[in-house]
Amino acid sequence: MESILKQKNPLQQLKELPVEQLPEVAEDLRQVIIETVAKNGGHLASSLGVIELTVAMHYVFNSPEDHIIWDVGHQAYAHKLLTGRYERFGTLRQLDGISGFPKRAESPHDSFGVGHSSTSISAAVGMAAGRDTLQANEKVVAVIGDGSLTGGIAFEALNQAGHLKKDMIVILNDNEMSISPNVGALSSFFSRQMTSDFFVRMKRETENFLDNVPKIGKDLRRLAKKIEESVKTFLTPGMLFEAFDFDYVGPISGHKLDELVQTLENVRRMDGPVLVHVVTTKGKGFAPAEANPSIYHGVGPFDPATGEVKKSSGPPSYTGVFGKTLVDMAAKDERIVAITAAMPDGTGLIPFAERFPERFYDVGIAEQHAVTFAAGMACRGLRPVVAIYSTFLQRAYDSIIHDVCLQNLPVTFAIDRCGLVGADGPTHHGSFDISFLRPIPNLVCMVPRDEQELRRALATSMTYDGPFAFRYPRGSGLGLDLDGAFEPVEIGQGEKLRDGSDAVIAAVGTGVEAALGAAEMLAEEGLSLAVLDARFVKPLDAGLLVAEAQRCGRVITVEENALMGGFGSAVLETLNDYGVLVPVCRFGLPDSFVTQGSQDELRQRLGLDANGLAATIREFLAEEQQSKA
Repeated sequence: MESILKQKNPLQQLKELPVEQLPEVAEDLRQVIIETVAKNGGHLASSLGVIELTVAMHYVFNSPEDHIIWDVGHQAYAHKLLTGRYERFGTLRQLDGISGFPKRAESPHDSFGVGHSSTSISAAVGMAAGRDTLQANEKVVAVIGDGSLTGGIAFEALNQAGHLKKDMIVILNDNEMSISPNVGALSSFFSRQMTSDFFVRMKRETENFLDNVPKIGKDLRRLAKKIEESVKTFLTPGMLFEAFDFDYVGPISGHKLDELVQTLENVRRMDGPVLVHVVTTKGKGFAPAEANPSIYHGVGPFDPATGEVKKSSGPPSYTGVFGKTLVDMAAKDERIVAITAAMPDGTGLIPFAERFPERFYDVGIAEQHAVTFAAGMACRGLRPVVAIYSTFLQRAYDSIIHDVCLQNLPVTFAIDRCGLVGADGPTHHGSFDISFLRPIPNLVCMVPRDEQELRRALATSMTYDGPFAFRYPRGSGLGLDLDGAFEPVEIGQGEKLRDGSDAVIAAVGTGVEAALGAAEMLAEEGLSLAVLDARFVKPLDAGLLVAEAQRCGRVITVEENALMGGFGSAVLETLNDYGVLVPVCRFGLPDSFVTQGSQDELRQRLGLDANGLAATIREFLAEEQQSKA
């Protein structure tokens, strides 16, 4: 069969196929995804696991008229291919290419933009309510993974959906629960029969009949309901969802297309909230990914023949340095505990979990809970370290303010993936943490410039009897020698790294290395620039900053955070407070969501590498010189 993916309208071609040919489409999708991710990197295991489910959904439902809403979006590669993006699929996650996640601006088939977890059911309830308000009749389908159900927002949405009795379908992609073949086969048969037109009609008619039996009708109906629930409890784990007033269907295999299609066709004709429990295998069809799904969750380029990941040589990552340093410190301080929100590998905490299992906590996809959980531990005298990506920490903002900082509790926030993260794009860039953390009372915020300063930041956090945050980027460090000892830094103390007289560059984090490079380039042109590593965005080293600003007469700030409310804003505020009126040029992330691309590509495009800084600083100093002439 010729690939339908290359057709102008693959969905139309798909719907014209007999069910018996759908496995060929699934295999075609599988090969294209493996080949593309092998070249570009990406989220492989989760995407391979839902290929048959994706084919069945698009076979039964009519996108984009019917709305299919993905959760997280890691698993939407097959969806992209089936909705006409084959020609551009080779640009997946690349600069100016297609996104690795559903994106409304990219296709009308992407009903809702996602990148963070646990949101699909909430969006689906909203779409169903909007549909009913407009008196439309499309179907609304939310896909959510079992891991995403640990996010509280998912249960809040289930609760409202059941209360409103909205006509919507939730598909639970369960790739963790193990079900024996016999029980799986029986429950699959049971689910298909329970959703058939005959059974649904008989159930409704029986309920109406029992309700009208004089005196004992309602009691008989309650008894029948209990018998039904007992059978379901014996065969399925669905009573939790029945408690939310959802009709529960499943569990069924997520890789048997004939059963998936039949079940979804039955469910499509049902009214009210329905949850379909589908059991899938991560990495399905690619043996290395099936054997090690965590490795192939978010994977770099690899050999598609062997599955061998192409390892890049270079210095240890900031994440790795953090993890090792935390283990070393915890060996000497029994108060230290580590907390993550379903990202033990991504945050570098696997070594800690292996060394100190009784002091390690993975709370699931529940960042808000992770922070308040840490606050509770701090109340009992422990020193919790909460390791969370910058973009995910946004979800816990109220807990940071109300439960940690208001009570001035000694919780350390190790904020990974700050600034530009690369191919995952705008949903994952850590663009805002300086801006949203800086206004919070009691919180100290440090931005180490390299891996040695990162170690010192962690040590410094343990000397402060209050909330402490430090941020660090994705990727490799500078390759510094880390064999020696490291000491805490005096809180609020910056460091002058280079002397100069024409202007002073005050920078934090990755901006420091770029500032030093730009200063070196401009020195060859006769321009003399001092460079400060501010180290802290709160509290700023006001004494050092003000003295250098007064001496040089011009200030340049560099950060990998949103300019609005960021480090540059803090510098402007400080200079104003001290009555220092000098020209200031700020470098940082723009007031827009930055696209995907490699970190180097994005820094170059935004003028945040040494060359970009040097070019703009050259213009800034020339304009200032002309204005004085």
